[in-house]
Amino acid sequence: MSTTRRTLLGAALATPLLGWLTGAAAGAVDDGTGRSGNLGTLTDGWVEVRWTPAAQAQLDRFGAKVDVVAPARLVPDAWGPGVRLPIRSAQGDPSLANPPKAQGDGALEGGVSVRTTQGDYEVVKLVGAIRDGLASGRCEVGGAEMGHRSAFRCGLAEGKLTAQPVPAGQPMKVRLSGVPLRPTQEAVDAYTTNYGPHPVTVDTVLGYVTAEGTYTPPPAAQE
Repeated sequence: MSTTRRTLLGAALATPLLGWLTGAAAGAVDDGTGRSGNLGTLTDGWVEVRWTPAAQAQLDRFGAKVDVVAPARLVPDAWGPGVRLPIRSAQGDPSLANPPKAQGDGALEGGVSVRTTQGDYEVVKLVGAIRDGLASGRCEVGGAEMGHRSAFRCGLAEGKLTAQPVPAGQPMKVRLSGVPLRPTQEAVDAYTTNYGPHPVTVDTVLGYVTAEGTYTPPPAAQE
């Protein structure tokens, strides 16, 4: 496997991490005017991504083994393999009354490492964003920066959102769990171009995301 294709494989693996639903637990998105808006922040949080058998089959296709870059950690259990990464920073609107409208961006600590028969490399400096249910982001793979636009559709309405009851405008603990990630047609086409025929379609669930943290509303909401 060439360096370019190994890099793309690592980037494809990292994409669910990049689409980690910062906005579903807080985030900021450029609205095209250069302003991120009056949005809240997320602290003391983490994001967990569990990949499905369909995603594992693609990893097996290349003999790829996944590990973590600290402070991220592996969290295997009966539901399948997963990775948990601490949130470094995040801001946005979780849209508690209507989760599919959540939007945001943020950055994660640590990353993942990918081992193949052709070599090992790290996927780090993970930054993700979500808007209108589409996840995008960027990361560094083997020292090269990679970006993804509209790589995944996030099934926000299919996840479970819970929030700690608090007085209006006060920080609250929020958790969004079991959100499925499906590739966009753009992502499927790019994967086909680089790796040939495969069974992945826009309806294939490649991962499930859970995010948790303390959401602090913007100052205007606290007044």
